[in-house]
Amino acid sequence: MKPDTPNLDIPYYQAGGNEVEVFEHAWRNRLPLLIKGPTGCGKTRFIAHMAARLGLPLYTVACHDDLTAADLVGRHLIGDGKTVWCDGPLTRAVREGGICYLDEVVEARKDTTVVLHPLADDRRILPIDRTGEVLEAPPSFMLVVSYNPGYQNLLKGMKPSTRQRFVSVRFDFPRAEQEEAILIGETACPPDLARRLVAIAGALRALKDRDLEEAASTRLLIYAALLIKDGMDPVAACRVGIIESLTDDAEVAEALMEVVSATFGR
Repeated sequence: MKPDTPNLDIPYYQAGGNEVEVFEHAWRNRLPLLIKGPTGCGKTRFIAHMAARLGLPLYTVACHDDLTAADLVGRHLIGDGKTVWCDGPLTRAVREGGICYLDEVVEARKDTTVVLHPLADDRRILPIDRTGEVLEAPPSFMLVVSYNPGYQNLLKGMKPSTRQRFVSVRFDFPRAEQEEAILIGETACPPDLARRLVAIAGALRALKDRDLEEAASTRLLIYAALLIKDGMDPVAACRVGIIESLTDDAEVAEALMEVVSATFGR
């Protein structure tokens, strides 16, 4: 697994508050960071932006319930008739003094996330039991995790003993004018199109917790804007780019499409 090498061109990111300042303060003081917010609100883009801004290698891990400690730390592999040790993304980030970002960390098993504890307190060490090493994290290393609080329940929530090891930042969807700027910055779409798509998102988000499990994300608005800019009919683009990604219920989808049709004057 190779790192997401920082590009000289910093990924576009529109700050919604003081998150850039918080990140930089946390990094300078060698503090781990937890970012919580809804799906598609810009958490992953923010981390990529900050890694490039600071010139650090970035290792991103998409967490899931089959993720093991070995997937993070590493394992012995057999090749060419011999056994060799292969570092996992967490170990590589520690060795290189980069950022290890665990996306949707609550999806990982709790016995897996325990491996983070020595790195997420004042020790800043990573014991590797299988090799006998104890790695000390260099000053530039940073541990960042994220999750969506909307999915929290008794079975899938971050343990308090883990959560309290982190500086925490809450993300939400941008204000309308900020979201319009993001759409224009990401897609170079006309301002009027950005305004209409953001208005659709606002109307759909008002339905969250009633008809929809997830709110319409900024990511989906970007998808729709790209399709429309490429010449696709706006209503059709919103159906495939936004609505069908929010629900599998045909009746709910048609009800949501009324918002789209009204916005584009159909």
